[in-house]
Amino acid sequence: MAEDTSIKVSRQTRERLALLAAERGSTLKDVVEELAAAAPTAADLAKRELRARAVLAERFGVEVTEADLTASARLREAIARRDSAA
Repeated sequence: MAEDTSIKVSRQTRERLALLAAERGSTLKDVVEELAAAAPTAADLAKRELRARAVLAERFGVEVTEADLTASARLREAIARRDSAA
């Protein structure tokens, strides 16, 4: 069994976590653990990218370039700016 520890969060965050726990019939601890487990790290995302690029190359003959990734990032940023302005 893992040893428990404490974390400090704002009152607003604690209240939101408590609400999420109540809605799920769960505990605050379980909600925090679920959120942490579900959020990918930079290393996780890099691995996903490599796997996706390999699948695209192997199955569809598509080689994703750094220029493609840069263009995709710019598009996502433009969409995020548009959505936040709305």
